[in-house]
Amino acid sequence: MTDDERMARVALAQVVEPGDEAGGRWLREFGAVEVARRLVQGGEPLPGVSEKRWEGLRGRSGRVRPDRDLAQARLAGVRFICPGEPEWPAQLDDLGDARPIGLWVRGRPSLRIWALRSVAVVGARACTEYGAHMAATLGAGLAERGWVVVSGGAYGVDGAAHRGALGAGGATVAVLACGVDRPYPRGHTELINRIAEQGLVVGELPPGEHPTPSRFILRNRVIAALTRGTVVVEAAYRSGALVTARAAQRLGRFTMGVPGPATSGLSAGVHELLRGEAVLVSDAAEVSELVGDMGELAPDRRGPVLPRDLLDPGAGRVLAALPARGLAGAEEIARGAATTPDDAVGRLYELRALGFVERHGDGWKLTRQAMISVRGDRGRC
Repeated sequence: MTDDERMARVALAQVVEPGDEAGGRWLREFGAVEVARRLVQGGEPLPGVSEKRWEGLRGRSGRVRPDRDLAQARLAGVRFICPGEPEWPAQLDDLGDARPIGLWVRGRPSLRIWALRSVAVVGARACTEYGAHMAATLGAGLAERGWVVVSGGAYGVDGAAHRGALGAGGATVAVLACGVDRPYPRGHTELINRIAEQGLVVGELPPGEHPTPSRFILRNRVIAALTRGTVVVEAAYRSGALVTARAAQRLGRFTMGVPGPATSGLSAGVHELLRGEAVLVSDAAEVSELVGDMGELAPDRRGPVLPRDLLDPGAGRVLAALPARGLAGAEEIARGAATTPDDAVGRLYELRALGFVERHGDGWKLTRQAMISVRGDRGRC
């Protein structure tokens, strides 16, 4: 990357909006220096753009001051990285012509290294307590497993995921839709400043730039491309989090969803994802198993082991043949267990030794321990 190309990209970051595929095509075909020259100095219009739009871009280029932007960035502890440079995450190249012109980065770690093992956790801004709890738990659990948690720094699920990772002493990255020197939302100024101290704050827009609705939507493609997979915690049908998830699917990344109540509108979008190609996850171990390396397996999920689960099948059938209340004779128990009376008696004495049954004269009944075991087993049906 030459100094001229780097300065040209800094200049173009002021002119071309994030995700502009026409701009990306120009960069690919003509190079950053030539594109900047035509826009700033008034050269021949670039192909594939209307006269009206070209004039709009030319008007923007009149305020371009790359030296000023870089000086302002340095004062804020911000650096500018370009495609092909050592810190550039190569997975962003999967965006094709929608790839960022460059990225402004605030924080000490290497973005490329951190992005190699990162997961996005996104969801509703106006999330429920359940959504905030799940996002924070996922953020903490992923951080404890050595994953970098990436989100958008917004209220709700984003903020909870960041806080969870920070609280676990882990790594987190906030990808903003504005200048990284200007935390947004303002209510998260303290959080974003803390992320910059412990992790990274990243954005496509130069210092001082403000967010717009379209910039939020386009920012989501960077979150999706940067990470190995995206987890959606809560999202309504019309949600920016779903934009991130669908971008992840298009890019061949893992897409995961945390289920919620079927009656919750904030989980409706997640459930729609789960009806498609997304994978249901409930904790960080399951996320790590999906996106991680071979051998990063989640523990087996099963109910508690009850005492009767340890019996051999014959004894289990005899135990199941006893009535829940009252006494039963050996012949009646044998019929229920589909065995002989002699076998039933032998099994009953085994069960008596294990504390499951008691003998009262010629009859047999369940002990309190066995009744608890039977109720627990039936509760799993």
